[in-house]
Amino acid sequence: MKQLWSKSSPMFRRYLISYLIILMIPQIAGYASYRASIEAARASSIENSLKSLNLGKEIIERNLLQVEAFTRQLAINQDLSRLIADPKPLDVYNVYGIGKMQSSLSMYSSTNEYLSHFFIHIPNYNVIITPTTVYYRPEHYYEANAMDGITFEQWNENILKKPHFNEIIPLQNYKREKSSNVLVTAPAITFLQSLPLNSFNKPQATIGVLIDEDKMANLTQHIVDQYGGWTLVSDAQGEVIFSRGIEQTEAQRLAQRQGDDWNEVQPTADGRLLISIQSDQNGWSYMAGIPEEALMTNAARIKEVTLAFTLAALTIGLAVGLVLAYRNSAPIYKLLSAFREHISEPSDKRRNEYDFLASHIHHLIANNHSLENALNEQIPLLRDGFIKRLLTGEFYTTRELEAISSQTLISIHSSQGITGLLKVNGYASLDSEEMIQELGVAKLMIRQTITEWNADILITDWGTDQIAFICPVTDTPLDAAIHHCESELGRLREVIYQDYRISTTIGIGAAYEVWNDVGRSFDEAKQAMDYAIHMGGDQLVKFKDTLKENEMYYYPIESEQRLLNTIKAGEVEEALRILEQLFARNFAERDLSYEMVQQFIMELKGTYLKLDESKLKHDHSFTGEYKHGVADIQVTDSIAALRSKFRRLTEEMCHQVLQKRSSTHADTVQDMMRYIEKHYSDANLTICRISEHMGKSEKFISQLFKEHTGDHLSDYVERVRINAASVLLLESGQTIDEIAFSTGYNSAHSFRRAFKRVRGISPSAFRKMDKQSG
Repeated sequence: MKQLWSKSSPMFRRYLISYLIILMIPQIAGYASYRASIEAARASSIENSLKSLNLGKEIIERNLLQVEAFTRQLAINQDLSRLIADPKPLDVYNVYGIGKMQSSLSMYSSTNEYLSHFFIHIPNYNVIITPTTVYYRPEHYYEANAMDGITFEQWNENILKKPHFNEIIPLQNYKREKSSNVLVTAPAITFLQSLPLNSFNKPQATIGVLIDEDKMANLTQHIVDQYGGWTLVSDAQGEVIFSRGIEQTEAQRLAQRQGDDWNEVQPTADGRLLISIQSDQNGWSYMAGIPEEALMTNAARIKEVTLAFTLAALTIGLAVGLVLAYRNSAPIYKLLSAFREHISEPSDKRRNEYDFLASHIHHLIANNHSLENALNEQIPLLRDGFIKRLLTGEFYTTRELEAISSQTLISIHSSQGITGLLKVNGYASLDSEEMIQELGVAKLMIRQTITEWNADILITDWGTDQIAFICPVTDTPLDAAIHHCESELGRLREVIYQDYRISTTIGIGAAYEVWNDVGRSFDEAKQAMDYAIHMGGDQLVKFKDTLKENEMYYYPIESEQRLLNTIKAGEVEEALRILEQLFARNFAERDLSYEMVQQFIMELKGTYLKLDESKLKHDHSFTGEYKHGVADIQVTDSIAALRSKFRRLTEEMCHQVLQKRSSTHADTVQDMMRYIEKHYSDANLTICRISEHMGKSEKFISQLFKEHTGDHLSDYVERVRINAASVLLLESGQTIDEIAFSTGYNSAHSFRRAFKRVRGISPSAFRKMDKQSG
């Protein structure tokens, strides 16, 4: 043990000692608490019983107060007041008024369990109303709720006709109708109150609440259940209200005793402790008798449980301390080893491990902050490059656009807007340093003014004296939003001149409705700027206001390049959109001559012929069919036929590109599978290793594998290993540990978990099941 202790790392020893010290502190405190609890068990049990008895008393008194409050509420109830005081209406039974009163009483029975059974006697109609029904004769009510030892005439005389003020009749047995013609006996106390509240002679109404004995006694039943004792409640006249766990004669004897000559807790002759409480509200006495041996039983149980828990806690705590000490020290030890492998430090100057880690981690954090600041400084350049690529139409897929926009922190929540080009006039020739500086200041003020107008606008320098911008809009309809944006740009041009005396010219392209169409809109903005410069003067020129040369067709080199790139990327929807845009520009917005139509169609055919076999590496059969399809397009065809043929060529070429790409990706996935099946026994085979072998990023190969196989790459690696392990389990005599290491697992434990996760059973059970079936 001493040798093992000396070989363990200092970090492990420190952690273990710390855990042992922490473990001993609660054990010492637990021992002291145990000694104190043995001495205090008896007093604690008495105190708890006293609190429980007092709590039951408070609940009973609170419920009785709610019963009194219930009678006061009925005393001011207008419907009840009319029934007991007003003259009888023409309807001598007043079915509506009494029925309405009975409906309003039904909700009271759910507010307090003491109000589950009550009645209201109204002499004016000689009826009794309960929460569930109306008795038009008191005799009918008494038949279903008869009181033992008293006739109806006595009950009528003493209960209904006499005045009562918060009067409680001690415990009596009632015969109640449980179901049709079935009567049961239920002991209950009766609370009586006459209405009005100041009735001293003949009452106008009588309220009676019958409170079941069980509903009161259940509040102290847990004392009987816990200690095997008894409970008793009596009124100020010595009448028993209810009792539990005690004979009736003994309960009557104790109830007749006066409470002045006992304390709250005193022993009795039968080896019990008598606990009593006197109520200040109604003079009731609450008593409980607890066997003293029950108190000592609890103390003995505390002793046994404490000893068992102490031994268990020491054993488990020691085991947990060893595990936690190893688990928490091992990462730190590995981290220290990793640092010391790359940092040369004399052994005689080594500091405390934590100081060593803190200093080098602080150095790493400082370097990370420096790197983060350097990256943040590059964000403006990235933003500027992203905007320029957007203006030149270099994005052909939405995925690429979203990925780069997220890196540059540019939001592309709106896909509609306009583009424009602003020229600062008067700086055609920059022949001095002062003019260059003046132009830089002018452009800076213009950019600030535009940004203050719209914080979402994207701005970049374009040439020496020009500023390009993209103005996204979110309002609808689009035409109104674009018109408002154009008006604001015109106003800004005037503001710039008035505030800074800077003359500007603005060219605006037509609106774009998708981000991939920004390049087209910016080409039109440049054409509008060229037109404005040609016309002379500072002004705002829209592309739609420029003179369209009907003699010339519209097919700028930028549109051709975008069409080629989108087809090469297989983006069929974007390619068809650009094609439709070209047809709209030339045949819907222009009236071209026959010669211009011929030249445009020949130019467009030339574009499609550029997509030859050497560039897209198609098979020869498709290339021949494709070229035949291009040659089949004749300028004499109708516009609809031309559009249809070019659309068909576009769709076929995009489909071929996607098919070729899918085939290439399938080959890549097959190469990955072959590599995994060859190297699955290497424990260091990870996604990172696979990506290095394939020469592609981890994210790319993971997504590619998932798209083509439907499985995660890591799940496939695990399945290959488990399949190989299954064969070894069935056909070889190797142990499970040997099979685990031969199939790429670092431990038998991780192998067992992986095998059960894939096969649903453990390796040993799998091997045993095969032997049994054989």
